[in-house]
Amino acid sequence: MFGTLTIVILIVAVVFIIKTVNVVPQQNAWVVERLGKYHATLGPGLNIVLPFIDRIAYKHSLKEIALDVPMQVCITKDNTQLEVDGILYFQVTDPMRASYGSANYIYAISQLAQTTLRSVIGKMELDKTFEERDLINHSIVNAVDESAANWGVKVLRYEIKDLTPPKEILHAMQSQITAEREKRALIAASEGRKQEQINIATGEREASIAKSEGEKQAAINRAQGQAAAILSIAEASAEAIRKTAAAIREPGGADAVNLKVAEQYVGAFSQLAKTNNSIIIPANLSDIGGLIASAMQVVKSQQTAIK
Repeated sequence: MFGTLTIVILIVAVVFIIKTVNVVPQQNAWVVERLGKYHATLGPGLNIVLPFIDRIAYKHSLKEIALDVPMQVCITKDNTQLEVDGILYFQVTDPMRASYGSANYIYAISQLAQTTLRSVIGKMELDKTFEERDLINHSIVNAVDESAANWGVKVLRYEIKDLTPPKEILHAMQSQITAEREKRALIAASEGRKQEQINIATGEREASIAKSEGEKQAAINRAQGQAAAILSIAEASAEAIRKTAAAIREPGGADAVNLKVAEQYVGAFSQLAKTNNSIIIPANLSDIGGLIASAMQVVKSQQTAIK
């Protein structure tokens, strides 16, 4: 009998200790009720409660929670059906409100996210829903977070996973995209041909300019060459005259000039005789001497000019 009583007392003591001592894990919060009324919120670590008076009514995780919002059909502004689903991220910030603010805050958040999503999508046309994902996400977060504050929950963000229009709309969108790409391809090809024609015209114009510049430079070079040749001939003629004059001034130079002039005079008449059937003889042979005298007079005047 004594041994049985001891065992019963031991069991009661163990149960009392278990009920009294509670270890709360990290990132968790336990709500304690005393006699059916909220008493305290237990944080991580060792906590003491009164057994049979206090009880752990709710246990909440303070970690960030990802809630999969079920897919639903939304109607856009242009009356197009659109299947949308997403993920809502939230976190319990007030364990007491999360326990007593709503019977099921997770279900409440999910439903509120769905109704807000339908409202936001209904204000947009189909094309805008694909372009304004960030705006949709931001609008849902603001609307849900405002109501969830009364439930001790902080909504962090909302992300749309899929936007799925009907198959007919998908086919029409694909056709539109294909037509737009073909249009861009045609525009690009025409722009290429236009640029090609511009390049050809520019090349021909530059080639014509280069050709004319070349012809101009060639003409300048020819003129400069002719001028240089004329100058060289003039300088050579002047040098020959100077040398001739110098030779005449030498002893016997005048006699040599007389002889040269006479030879050329006679040679000229001989050439005339060869080109005609009759022989031409000067009417007055004394003209030869006069011609020679005239030539000598010219030579003397040139000598005087050179001096």
